[in-house]
Amino acid sequence: MTFSTVRENYFGPPAEMQALRHKAPVTRTAFADGRPGWLVTGYSAARAVLSDSRFTARGEREHPAVPRAATLEDERCRRLIAGQFTARRMRQLTGRTERIVREHLDAMEHMGSPADLVEHFALPVPSLVIAELLGVPPADREQFQHDTLRWGGFGRSTEEVTEAFVSLGGQLQRLVRLKRTEPGDDLLSGLIAADPALTDEELASIAFLLLVAGHGTTAHQIALGAFLLLEHPDQLAALRADPALTESAVEELLRHLSVVHHGPTRAALQDADIEGTPVKAGEVVVVSLGAANRDPARFERPDAVDVTREDTGHLAFGHGMHQCLGRQLARIELRVALTALLERFPHLRLACPAAEIPLRHDMQVYGADRLPVAW
Repeated sequence: MTFSTVRENYFGPPAEMQALRHKAPVTRTAFADGRPGWLVTGYSAARAVLSDSRFTARGEREHPAVPRAATLEDERCRRLIAGQFTARRMRQLTGRTERIVREHLDAMEHMGSPADLVEHFALPVPSLVIAELLGVPPADREQFQHDTLRWGGFGRSTEEVTEAFVSLGGQLQRLVRLKRTEPGDDLLSGLIAADPALTDEELASIAFLLLVAGHGTTAHQIALGAFLLLEHPDQLAALRADPALTESAVEELLRHLSVVHHGPTRAALQDADIEGTPVKAGEVVVVSLGAANRDPARFERPDAVDVTREDTGHLAFGHGMHQCLGRQLARIELRVALTALLERFPHLRLACPAAEIPLRHDMQVYGADRLPVAW
């Protein structure tokens, strides 16, 4: 079975996923090679799978035909990383994010209207925030950002993407060695201090995972969030009238958009069940976060976007033991980026018809290749 990734209304999950959830929250499926598996589209069932230790995220136990995002299964590493996202570090990164956002808005305004919000704002901001998080030296950030953008799906050719991937790997390995001899106030230095037994390979892998998990998803969430607000002028007006709604607006955009098409994926370590549905050991379960976040059994008017919504508990960052470690930082970036963007350009609007915006239906992370805006 091939899961649809075409979003018929720009922002919602594929209609096929919604239809499957309407029939049953857990659906029997088969993958391309004929092996059986399960698709979860209901909110309650999704939470049950993601919080159940009988289901693993380890890649070697999962079905090779199922595309999957990078995950960090080792509980020791997860605890160490979580310990680095301290309140103090988040305050520091908030200030640095504000500076990065301001600099890119200055450059965009200087360049003049119209501009591509993806190229000049949504993509570079998260890249530089991750550079701050990891402690990439200022002299290396231009190359780091260049390779991040090319590797993240905006390379002009397969060769260019591959070259960027190799270059990033080398940069991260050199960065780890640097932090061992010249530690700073950054996440990698903090990890080395917390557990000197971590190898260079482990540290480089952690850095790469944080880059994978935190760049594309946040970048496309920023761009799609702006796109959605511009297409819903009543919600945009409400947010402009009351900036105190920013936090609830960010949570609603995360729920409403769910930029990861399909996933997470889990494999049963033993015979288990999902709310009464039996799953055999070794079978793979694919969770559709987009469908789960639109479940009417959990959210009132789930297909409506409402920046005043007080319901919390969306699954955009997953749930349970493998919930996204960088969710606090992602929220900071979204809040700072959208607030500053709307303040800087009070007359922000699309610079082309919505139907002409090229969307990334065929990529693992949904988003826009370009978002022309004017002001």
